[in-house]
Amino acid sequence: MLEAYFQPLDAGLLWHNGQALPSDALGTTIQSYYQEGKFPDFEGVRLAIIGVGEDRGNQLNIGAADGMDLIREKFYSLKVHQHPQRIIDLGNIRRGATLEDTYAAIATVIYELIPLKIIPVILGGSQDLTYGHYAGYKMLEQIINIVSVDSQFDLGQPEDPVNAETFLGKIILEQPNYLFNFSNIGYQTYYVGTESVELMKKLFFDTFRLGQVRDDIQETEPIVRNADLVTVDLSAIRQSDAPGNSQASPNGFFGEEACQIMMYAGVSDKLSGLGIYEYNPKFDVNGQTASLVAQMLWYFIEGVSSRKQDLPLLNANNYITYIVAIANVEHEITFIKSTKSDRWWMKLPMEGSRNRYLSQHLLPCSYKDYQQACNNEVPDRLWNALQKLA
Repeated sequence: MLEAYFQPLDAGLLWHNGQALPSDALGTTIQSYYQEGKFPDFEGVRLAIIGVGEDRGNQLNIGAADGMDLIREKFYSLKVHQHPQRIIDLGNIRRGATLEDTYAAIATVIYELIPLKIIPVILGGSQDLTYGHYAGYKMLEQIINIVSVDSQFDLGQPEDPVNAETFLGKIILEQPNYLFNFSNIGYQTYYVGTESVELMKKLFFDTFRLGQVRDDIQETEPIVRNADLVTVDLSAIRQSDAPGNSQASPNGFFGEEACQIMMYAGVSDKLSGLGIYEYNPKFDVNGQTASLVAQMLWYFIEGVSSRKQDLPLLNANNYITYIVAIANVEHEITFIKSTKSDRWWMKLPMEGSRNRYLSQHLLPCSYKDYQQACNNEVPDRLWNALQKLA
């Protein structure tokens, strides 16, 4: 039973600034685990908030294990807008005797929630907890795509133990492997070595520099829409907006850009997991970072509430098909546009590909990709996907 993995929350979260939360506050609508023996039931639940007080995977940000309830305090006080989904808060996963025990506990929780169509939202803790989140999908033998909002790639070396700077490399190397694609949003070149950039290219993973993303933040929407799991390192947000991290930098995303990415993540019909990591209250100023994370969660939930259920596989009647031929390219490119949301997809030619990747044959894209194809150019995101299927 999952209750054994969790510690109950302090009922004081139902109070804010010395007063009971008003009836229109989120905290009054969320069923939270406050008392042993009264674990929330899963009937009709859409999202489950999970705290993980674990920072042994990042010795440079010790203290990140202590921030989950501070985020909850800010989050619970926000107002309900259009959140018809039932939300539960399962409390904080008990810290394992070893870091590997904590990963295993996370994996077990994910393994139980995903088949119930419940979206786990993990509040860390250090970002290596993404490894445990991925392990839950692996237990389900589910091929997934991961999108990381991070200033670095976290590849490490093959001989390194799993930690916040190596977890991605460990996921890539594991066999059997259930990672189809990885995308980084917002890496900063002065933190990333040339070898790492070249390795990402060789693996045909998608990487987007901070400046490139900030030039047109809307282009992050198809990137995030292709994800099953989004993991966020708060050091990707500039220090002026999110000082609560020992590795905060003068450069990074603005807070409103982070919220916009979270909205895109929430509205994606495919996405089934979110993790926000590396909040350290020791470095926060007036709870500013906790407030930002709370608002990021609010926008994510707002996005989930606005899902269109317009994935072409779900309903064949609500889209328009465009077929584009490109010179010297064997296959024509089929573009699909939703008439409900104006979102675009590319259809990958899957003949002869391995069956385990069939779920990846619809690739989210943007109108810019369609324009590029019409100009006789193969879109980069299509090229990378085809190389992985080769």
